[in-house]
Amino acid sequence: MLDSTLREGEQTPGVVFSEEWRVRIAKALSDIGVAMVEVGDPNVAPDIKSAIKKIVALKKDGEIASEIVVHSRAVRQDIENAASLEPDRIAVFYGVSDIHLRHKHRKSREEALQVIAEMVSMAKSHGVKVRFTAEDASRADLDYLIQVVKTARDAGADRVSIADTVGVFTPDRAREVFSKVKAAVPDVGLDIHAHNDFGMAVANSLAAVEGGADVVHTTVNGLGERAGITPLQAFAAAYYYHKGAKLVKLEKLPEITAMVEVASGITVMPTFPIVGENVFTHKAGVHQAGVLANPETYEPIPPEVVGRTRDFSLDKYSGRKAIQHRLERMGISVPPEVLDKVVEEVKRTNARRLRDEDLLEILEKVTNAVYKARVNKHIEAYVWLKVANNVYTTSVARRVAAIRNVVAVSEVTGEYDIVAKVVADNTEELNATIESIREVKGVVSTLTSLVLKEIPVSNGRA
Repeated sequence: MLDSTLREGEQTPGVVFSEEWRVRIAKALSDIGVAMVEVGDPNVAPDIKSAIKKIVALKKDGEIASEIVVHSRAVRQDIENAASLEPDRIAVFYGVSDIHLRHKHRKSREEALQVIAEMVSMAKSHGVKVRFTAEDASRADLDYLIQVVKTARDAGADRVSIADTVGVFTPDRAREVFSKVKAAVPDVGLDIHAHNDFGMAVANSLAAVEGGADVVHTTVNGLGERAGITPLQAFAAAYYYHKGAKLVKLEKLPEITAMVEVASGITVMPTFPIVGENVFTHKAGVHQAGVLANPETYEPIPPEVVGRTRDFSLDKYSGRKAIQHRLERMGISVPPEVLDKVVEEVKRTNARRLRDEDLLEILEKVTNAVYKARVNKHIEAYVWLKVANNVYTTSVARRVAAIRNVVAVSEVTGEYDIVAKVVADNTEELNATIESIREVKGVVSTLTSLVLKEIPVSNGRA
């Protein structure tokens, strides 16, 4: 697998990675096991070149294990600039469809083959591995595409990327193209670079692998031009499900997702495959009951495999078993008749999603018992006291107990000797009480903990 978050991903409108983020993302991709990391085109901007230098240095120091791939146009000075950074591989790209040749390059097919041969050979002369990317290959004439692949191989490329630049492949066509190219040129590695314009990037990538591709291009969160390219998370999980092999550390996917969300400023949809907030959250009562009986009923893979956890969304669609499960998860067990009343109340609500606190509020309504945590209207605190070794602890405790606003005092074991509970109407009053405690003879140090919420005891009463 190759990840191009730092190259294709930064071509997402509105996305600009800082140098620091580029280095952090490259290292994170290596840490989760991505085989190849495409780190960008140094000819785009000085900060990209600077970041690539740092990433290459980390590779030389052994902090990054992935193969470092640098992108370049099929232009002599661009290739020389890329080679000066000493990456593991240079990826030279050139449009090969008649549309690109006619309107972008203004070259004939034969002229394009000459450019490809010359530029790939030049890149290879710098002592690095070379990949040639056949841009817009999915719209190129297949016989001509095979000529392109042979030309790139003969010029020194050990890999050729067949790019579905505008996402027009179907799985059947992707499988067919890769099968025929592989049969015609078996001694070169093949990459699939699938854009997601019609939402088929993952399917096309899997089909290309079946046809002979041995490297799939991805980006974290599916970033890239227009609709992006194959999302790393979705492809890695799908490959694991269908092929039984882990291409990366799947349990680390949520971490890399969150990192790129922050770095890019683009958050994934709740329904985004594998890492979206809703993916392992079940709503309909039938689904909830099925998952509680056996998760395989409505989950293709266990959430733990991809670093996720299972949850149930509560609203009027929820059934008895899901509501009971949520209460038990909060440590609350209720008799069947109470549960029936809770379910009845839940069905009457029209909230989009019931939080734990909302469910507890319903439970309180039908039982007249206290279940919700209460935020205190006054200020409560516990003050921990350490007493000097030559002072009788109980005498100190008695003096503290006599101080205004101290409502309880206990002698305890451990690092501290006494704990006092203080209740005050405001912070000024609390501070005065703490100062009075500190002035008691024999107290050598204190530690204060504020009470944030009061939690009901297990019998449902505060």
